[in-house]
Amino acid sequence: MTSIEEQADNSADGERVNRRPRSLIVSFFGTYARDVGGWIGVADLIALMGGLDVDAPSVRSSVSRLKLRGLLASERIGGAAGYRLSEEGRRILAQGDRRIFGHRVAEIRDGWVLVVFSVPESERRRRHALRAQLTRLGFGTTTAGVWIAPAHMTDQARSTLRDLGMDGYVELFHATHLDFSDLTEAVATWWDLPALQSMYQEFLDEHEPVLGAWRRGRGADGPERRATAFADHLRAVDAWRRMPYLDPGLPPELLPEQWAGSRAARVFFDLHALLRGPGLEHVREATGPAGPR
Repeated sequence: MTSIEEQADNSADGERVNRRPRSLIVSFFGTYARDVGGWIGVADLIALMGGLDVDAPSVRSSVSRLKLRGLLASERIGGAAGYRLSEEGRRILAQGDRRIFGHRVAEIRDGWVLVVFSVPESERRRRHALRAQLTRLGFGTTTAGVWIAPAHMTDQARSTLRDLGMDGYVELFHATHLDFSDLTEAVATWWDLPALQSMYQEFLDEHEPVLGAWRRGRGADGPERRATAFADHLRAVDAWRRMPYLDPGLPPELLPEQWAGSRAARVFFDLHALLRGPGLEHVREATGPAGPR
């Protein structure tokens, strides 16, 4: 699963609040829909999203936009209107699964990948798109036209740049830092570490208390508890899934002390382990049999 709505919506940051229902629906398709056959009726989706305070008009608007972007396909089963992931949607989510749930932390000895590019002034829009995509992949900037990330990002960068038709403008290099700057200080200039720290702290402020409540035994087992698990889990996935795209897994020894990212990762994966099972049970109970998939 990935930040699929980045491909579905290139709107300004000011629309972030308006995009939240769509973001939750993308997270739902990535987290649950594929495990219940890949198709869900509109009525069932509205009911499930109602548990996260998303109203019916927002659900209908969101799925319509995702369909227009080619990420969902409409399909009727047994007379019921519904949606399933398109082939492109499945591809994007599968690619994102590896980044989000296989979040990798780099080691200094692994080295770095450098992306060096030169885009003619006459193609400024391509240059902007290239920079935007490298940012989404978690690359930092060393200087104009030279971007850097841990070496484990090489294959994803190569694949993404080819998919975008940008491979004719870039060169990739594997690099080892030798001299002369202190690498910790350099990393602090290549990435906006305070912004990343703030991002992780916001996640912790919202979701660490939720984890604590579940560890203390949140509610008696039953449909209501499973519905709560679904809502808490989907909110956590939706908040977390962008973060591995902004932080490429920098080596811990190069990061500030008390780095919130390490704790945030533990909280997310503990919530995922605790809640995905009962959350999936809730989705299966809510959707029920809907004919062949």
